Order: sequence, then structure tokens, then C-alpha cells
Amino acid sequence: MRNRYSKKVISYVICTVLLLLNAQIYVNANEFDVNAKSAILIDAGTGKVLYEKNSHEKLPPASVTKIMTMLLAMEAINKGQISLQDKVTVSEKASSMGGSQLYLEPGEIKTVEQLLKGIAVASANDGSVALAEHIAGTEELFVKKMNEKAKELGMKNTKFKNTNGLPEEGHYTSAYDIALMSRELLKYPKIHDWLTIWMSTMKVGKGKKTALELTNTNRLIRTYPGANGIKTGFTQEAKYCLSASATRNNFTLIAVVLGSPTSKIRFAETKKLLDYGFAAYSSIQISKKDEILEEITVEKGKENKVNIVAREDLKVLVKKGNESNIKKEIILPQIIGAPFEKGKKVGEIIVKNIQGQELGRVDLVTEKGVKRASIVDMFGKILKSIPQ
Repeated sequence: MRNRYSKKVISYVICTVLLLLNAQIYVNANEFDVNAKSAILIDAGTGKVLYEKNSHEKLPPASVTKIMTMLLAMEAINKGQISLQDKVTVSEKASSMGGSQLYLEPGEIKTVEQLLKGIAVASANDGSVALAEHIAGTEELFVKKMNEKAKELGMKNTKFKNTNGLPEEGHYTSAYDIALMSRELLKYPKIHDWLTIWMSTMKVGKGKKTALELTNTNRLIRTYPGANGIKTGFTQEAKYCLSASATRNNFTLIAVVLGSPTSKIRFAETKKLLDYGFAAYSSIQISKKDEILEEITVEKGKENKVNIVAREDLKVLVKKGNESNIKKEIILPQIIGAPFEKGKKVGEIIVKNIQGQELGRVDLVTEKGVKRASIVDMFGKILKSIPQ
């Protein structure tokens, strides 16, 4: 009897210890602190928040502001409003900016590409103003565009007062909002040409006689595997800030820290966030934008078949070890009637986990438009179908 009782006690003790150990593992993985006023970690593919600390608190972002400046520049290039080869004449105002700069002179001419490189690598305050004036005419009008874009992206705790993040009352944003605009910037592949430069040079001055050495202010580009962006920031008020991105195995994370006490701590805490994300999660690619997924029949069209493609990339985020616990459902008709335009939605891909929770979905659309067949077209099809 005593032996049976002892076995029960031992069993209870073992179970309790195991439960405590599991609980401790969970706490260590999910409840850690970051030495900063505010922080966030998101999956760039889905936008899912993996960690946050005071992520909606309004704080000065210093030069992290320039993410929005670069974003609007890339958007303008993509729309054909400006080009990388455009020549920009530096104004007195742009030249007068202090802090980190390219030491541009009034009347000096730089290309849009050179200015973007200077902003991305050397955090050029003068380059930011020069680029803003080229795009919008004045810095004030460009700042208006910055705030309009912020509103469009859902950045609810942001108010920009300038293009470069130099101290100005009422200029603020949040870690969450920075993550949103960082994610948007990374959608432009060309921006990585400059964000990933570690060291370079640029000829500056009207005579272009001075070779200015540029070193990336984001040292993770050199020291952290997979690092590919984005922007540092520092002022006495903002302290040390950073929005950093890294990609491994087609999985991109964005970590933001605001208000770290030292530069060393800023990079260490960002690395900690990225390490946690890569260790705990996997990103699964379900479909790629414009990838042909099916071919369906066209009824009464000039063409008999049309390819069906994904409107956007679709990735889902899962905890490590749960990669096989997802299912993909393709909802698509067998026939579509003509006429229809390119990009017409005809179906969806829906991804769920084994509990039935939706993890993501994407529209399936027509790769091209098809016109309705005329009587002549229909007659021609009939003739072609007759065996020769």
C-alpha cells in the first residue's frame, strides 16, 4: 500500500515538474524585455506582430523618419514621376541642414540615385531635403505628402514635420507605425541596392573634387546574417532608434526599437528580436504574385482558355514544427464567361490551420482579358473542330 502511494506521489511530482518546465520555456520564449522605450517585431510577409512593447506610444523617431522620405521617392519613381537619372540642383535650404550629411553645396547637382544612396547609407539630412524639393517643389509640400501616405498606411500615431527627423516640436511616430512604413518600403526591390551597402564613396562639391567616404549607419548590415535594411536614428531627445530587417530562407522580419540608451544596446536589442523571430517561426510561401496556378475554360470568348494567377504574394506564418499543420483550399470555377478584363477576380486561395482558423487568403484573377466571340469567331471555331 505504501509502495503504491509512493509511486503516485512520484508521478505527481514528475508531472508538476514537467508542467513547470514547459511553462518556463514558454515564458522565456514569449515574455522577454527589450531595453528601449518602445519596440516591435513583425513578419514582413503577413504583417503579423510577433512581439511588442509600448508599440503605439508616440515618440520622436530621429532619422528613422527618412524611411518615409525614401518610400515616397520609390513610389514616385515607380509611377514615372521622377527617374533615378534626374538631375537635382541643391538649394540653399537643403545645403544648410546640419547633422549627418553629404556636405552638399548650394547649386551643386546630384542625381536622384545619388541622393537616395546618400540617404540610405549615410543618413544624409541635406540629401533628404534636396530630394523632397525635387519631388514636391518644396519641403513643406513633401511633408504634406508624407502625412497623407502615413494616413493611407494606417499610421495612426504619426505626425511628420520634416523630411529628415531633425528635432522639431510635434514630430513623432510609433514603433508600430514605423514597422508599417518599413514593410511598405521593402516592397521595392531596387531600394535594397542602397540599404545593403556597407561602405562606399561619393564625389561631392561643385567641382566634385572631394571623395566623401560613406559608411552605413546600420552596422547590422555587416554583422547580422541576412540583414538587409533599414534605417538608424539618433537625437538627444529620441535617443538611439533603429528599424532593421533581415531575410533568411525567404522569411523577412522587421524589428523596430525606439529610445534605447546607447547605440550598442540598440543593435543588441534589435538582434535579440530578430533572433527570437527566426528561432520561433517559419514563413511558408503559398503563392507568388502573377504565378500561373490554373487554366480554365472560357465560354463564348475569342479564346478558349485563360490562365489564372495570384493577385498578390501569399505567405502564412506558423510556429516552428507546425509547418505541416496547414491546408490550402482553392476556390475556382471550371468555366468563365466572356467578355472580361485582365485581373478579373474569379476565385480565391484560402489557407487554414488544423483547428480551422484562417491564416491567409489571396484573390485568383485572370492573367489577361478575353473579348466575347463574334458570330464569325464562333463559325471559325466550329470549322476548326471538324475532323479533316
